[in-house]
Amino acid sequence: MSASDNSGRDAGSLGRADGPRPDLSAPRPIIERLALGGIALVVATLFGGIALAAFAGGELFLGTMAGIGALMTVWAAAGNLHRG
Repeated sequence: MSASDNSGRDAGSLGRADGPRPDLSAPRPIIERLALGGIALVVATLFGGIALAAFAGGELFLGTMAGIGALMTVWAAAGNLHRG
């Protein structure tokens, strides 16, 4: 692609929209928050299952890491639901 392909725009304006910017601090709709929370709970359940299986198999490090992953996923889901 050559410099003449940008239709008269300068290099600094490439990739930028000229319209109004969306408000990134607006809260998400409740249905989106609930859906994301539900997905997070499914993932946390999978992490919890991996943790239980790892502990049952004697893999303490893997079980600990999977348990931490489950707790962090639940924490992120709760933050998402609370913050909006």
